[in-house]
Amino acid sequence: MSGFIIFALPVNEGILAIAPMPGRGGHYAEDLAHLRDWQPALVISMTSLPEMVRHGASDLGSDLQDAGTRWAHVPVTDFGVPSTSEEDAWHEASRAALAALQGGGRVLIHCAGGCGRSGMAALRLMIESGEAADAALARLRAVRPCAVETEDQFAWATAT
Repeated sequence: MSGFIIFALPVNEGILAIAPMPGRGGHYAEDLAHLRDWQPALVISMTSLPEMVRHGASDLGSDLQDAGTRWAHVPVTDFGVPSTSEEDAWHEASRAALAALQGGGRVLIHCAGGCGRSGMAALRLMIESGEAADAALARLRAVRPCAVETEDQFAWATAT
């Protein structure tokens, strides 16, 4: 049985969600089917490529794109924040995500466990959408209590 759960909440006119990495529990095909059924306009992967390979998700980007879903990759180390070299990738992903949310679309962000890195990115998008940081974090943690795991992640998310 897959442990792939999508934790979603409304942002702007769309739906923003965080989730663990498809395949993390050893059920990549089942997780991918669930993700496709959810019909995201965009999926943002906040994991490194070695993490994705280790969990059987090395083809996630191409699998999503083959299904008509846009994919962005912002590789961040576990418990980390985007490095200076990853900032451009984040800004491109953020622009696409905000456009999708404003247009009523669905955006899913994943990291390995669906907590820290994905929560950090979701919080930043919520703030970039006009929400106050503390209220946005409370709303995000109401659906995923482990969202945003470190002070550095909170600082990065709120540094808009």
